[in-house]
Amino acid sequence: MTVQLADEASIVDRILAHIDAKSTDLSAGVWREPVAHYLSHDRFAAEIEQVLRRTLTPFCPSAALAETGAYVARDAALTPVVAIRGADGVARAFRNACRHRGVQLVDGTGCKKALTCRYHGWTYGLDGRLRGIPDDYGFPDLDKTTHGLVPVACIEHGGLVFVSQDNSDATSDASEMPTLFGDDWRLYSTATQEVEANWKIVAEGFLEGYHIRSTHQDTFYPLQYDNLNVIESFGRNSRISFPYRRIEKLRNVPRDERRTAGMLTHVYHLFPNVMLSTFPTNRLMTVLEPLAVDRTRLVTYTLSNQIAADDGRTAVAQGRDFVTAGAAEDREMACAAQRGLATRANDHFTFGLFEGAIRHFHQNLAAIIERVR
Repeated sequence: MTVQLADEASIVDRILAHIDAKSTDLSAGVWREPVAHYLSHDRFAAEIEQVLRRTLTPFCPSAALAETGAYVARDAALTPVVAIRGADGVARAFRNACRHRGVQLVDGTGCKKALTCRYHGWTYGLDGRLRGIPDDYGFPDLDKTTHGLVPVACIEHGGLVFVSQDNSDATSDASEMPTLFGDDWRLYSTATQEVEANWKIVAEGFLEGYHIRSTHQDTFYPLQYDNLNVIESFGRNSRISFPYRRIEKLRNVPRDERRTAGMLTHVYHLFPNVMLSTFPTNRLMTVLEPLAVDRTRLVTYTLSNQIAADDGRTAVAQGRDFVTAGAAEDREMACAAQRGLATRANDHFTFGLFEGAIRHFHQNLAAIIERVR
């Protein structure tokens, strides 16, 4: 399937029309999401088992595995997983557990010629094959060919490494993804933090511009419009365009010469739990990893194609710091919404016509869970 997203000129046309009409994209209807879905441990378990472990999801950017032996190891859907670049240039992913006693082989990021368990020294190649066992005479009947690392479905597409833990057929879904990082994009930094809120509440903060003026008065709002967005969907995914006020300069530019770089932020929601945001000097890939019904780990990869020169790195750092300030405001709202669940003031959340990307998210989430039931 070819991804059908509007071209730059069409996006600018739609934004300028909204500016003139003081309007925004509207969804086909209101969505009411039961508050119980943010509190229920059974619902949380279903999201982990039926959605996050079975869907093909971005695990890390390709730039995080830039050289042979480079790896990223972290928990995904409560499961230790490691992605690693093989000697043949292929990115592979495995369950991060030694086949002897289950100890994780690596943590965080790094680069190795082989993966050796810290417990008893069992060693695996970059392709996951069991290469060596200390004093292997103690395991006389062990077949090394059946004791390699357990792979998970993995595919690399458009500058991202995708994994699906429990559905090897999910790799076909990569065709729905646009190319988001070219070969010139490099990893600038990685940050991890925990938020005391359900992962869906955190996700919702990325998916609408109705809150720009109220929440981001001193950060995003002076540069952006409040409640003015273009919303597109492709498969289960969405792209929300947040225009900057300077986009009005394009009114005097011939239509076929209009470019959106530096004029807006795209937020790509790569279903179910990854947000990829574009900015003038960098792009952020943020993975929302559910830890519990009321706790989420955010893993944010900052990438840029401008870090070769010192002045480029300075601009990237400044851009990242500005976005970080706005993101902190969003996290504050997510935590406040989570605390608000305890008031029992609402039995459902109402997402209005301005919040179509959130409606699309919940529709797809519900469809998967209800189908499995």
